[in-house]
Amino acid sequence: MKTVLIIAGSDPGAGAGLQQDLKVATLLGTYGLTVVTALTVQNSLGVQAVHPVAPEVVDAQLEGVFSDFPVAAVKVGMLADAEVARTVARRLKEYQPPYLVVDPVLAASSGGALLDPEGVAVLKEEIFPLVYLLTPNAPEAAHLAGMEVNTASDLEEAARRLQKKGPKWVLAKGGHLPGEPVDVLTDGINAYHLRGPRLNAPHGHGSGCALAAAVAAHLARGLALPEAVREARTLVAQALRWGLPLGHGRGPVNPYAPFAREMGRYLVLESLLEAAGRLQQEDIRGLIPETMSNLAYAAPYAEGTGDVAAFPGRLVKSPRGLLMPAPPAFGVSRRLAAVILAALEVYPHLRAAMNIRYFEGLEAIAPLLALNLATCERPREPRGGQGKVDSPAAGLAAALKPGAPPPDLIHDPGDWGREPGLYLLGTDPQAVAEKAVALKNALSAAGKLAGF
Repeated sequence: MKTVLIIAGSDPGAGAGLQQDLKVATLLGTYGLTVVTALTVQNSLGVQAVHPVAPEVVDAQLEGVFSDFPVAAVKVGMLADAEVARTVARRLKEYQPPYLVVDPVLAASSGGALLDPEGVAVLKEEIFPLVYLLTPNAPEAAHLAGMEVNTASDLEEAARRLQKKGPKWVLAKGGHLPGEPVDVLTDGINAYHLRGPRLNAPHGHGSGCALAAAVAAHLARGLALPEAVREARTLVAQALRWGLPLGHGRGPVNPYAPFAREMGRYLVLESLLEAAGRLQQEDIRGLIPETMSNLAYAAPYAEGTGDVAAFPGRLVKSPRGLLMPAPPAFGVSRRLAAVILAALEVYPHLRAAMNIRYFEGLEAIAPLLALNLATCERPREPRGGQGKVDSPAAGLAAALKPGAPPPDLIHDPGDWGREPGLYLLGTDPQAVAEKAVALKNALSAAGKLAGF
C-alpha cells in the first residue's frame, strides 16, 4: 500500500487539518502517516487558539517517520510558525520525497492568522523550491505573489509568479472570486482554466485540506498530475455538495459521500425487492393506476437519475396479483427519480417513492392514518393548448416547502394527457410499502376498492 505523509495541524472538530487529510488519504486507498505541527482550539464557529508544537518534537516525528516508512508522497498544511517551518524544510531537503504537495495555510476562514510573517518567508524561500504542487486559494495566491487578485486573469498571473518561485506546478483556486469558479493550473508554460459550478455549500470547512490531500494520495498511487488534480476536484465538489451540518457554524465537507453512494447501490436493490414482495403479499392491485405503478429508491447522496433504482416494466396488476416483470435496476424511471431528487433537495431523508391511483375523499382518510397530504401545483396549459409539460416533477415545489412537515403523500393533479395520481414518499421502500398497505386497508374499509 502506498503511503502519504501528512504534515499539518490538528483540528479537534476533524473538519480540516490532519484529521480531514487522514480521512481522505484512507478513502482513496493509501496509508496516511501524520506529523503534528500545531494543536488548534477550534470548532465550526472558528479558531479560538493555536499552540505550535515545539520544533524539536516536530523534528523527532519527521525523523521517526522518514527513517522507518517508505513515503510515496507528502502533503504539508499548517506550519504555525517560522521555527516549525524551518524544521520541516530541513527534513524535506534531507529525505526528498517523490511528491510534495503544499497547501499554504496562512489564515483560518474566520480570519485568524495561522502562519506568522517570518514563517511565510521560510515557506517561500526554503520550501517552495521543493514543491511539486502548490495549492493556494485566491487570497493566499494574492498574498504570496504580492499582487491583487480579483479576476481569473489575475489568478493566472499570480499562479505563474508563484511557479517561478520554485514549485513545479501551481493550482490556484478561484472559489473566493466572484462569478463562475475557475481554478488555474500551470506548470509555468501552459495554464489551464478549470471551471466548475458555483455550489450552494454552506458547510465547506476543510475543502482546501481535502483537495491537497486527495492530490497527494492520487500522486502516491501513480496518477499523473493533471489526472490527480481532476480526480481530486471531482471528489471535493462531491464533498462540498454533501457537506455535513454539524455544529452551530460552518460544518465540514463530506468526502465520504461518493463512496457511500457506490457502496449503497446493492442494498438499494435488495431493499426494493423486499418491499415489492411485501406489496405482492398484501395484494395492492386496487391502488395501481391504468399506467401501472413503480417503486423507486435512491442511493445515498444521489446526484441524478442514474443513482435512483426502480423496476423496469413497472409493477403490473394482473388477475394473478401484482407482478414484477424484471428485477430492479438503476436509471429506469425518470418520473419517480425526478420526484425523489426534488424531495431530497428539501428533505434529505426521503429517498423512496411510489406512484398510485388518486381516490376522491383521500383528504379525509389521510389524517386518520397520520399521513401528511400535500398537493402539486397544476401545470399551466402550454401555449396554444398543444404539447405537454416536459418536467415529470412539474409543480412539486408547492408540495415540498422548506420548513414545512415532510409529505407522506403528494397529490399530482395530472398533466395534459396524464391522469391524476398520488406519490407515496418515505425514508426507504419498506416505509413506502407500509403506507401503501395502510392506505389499501383504509380504502377497502371505506368501500373505495370494490372488485379487489
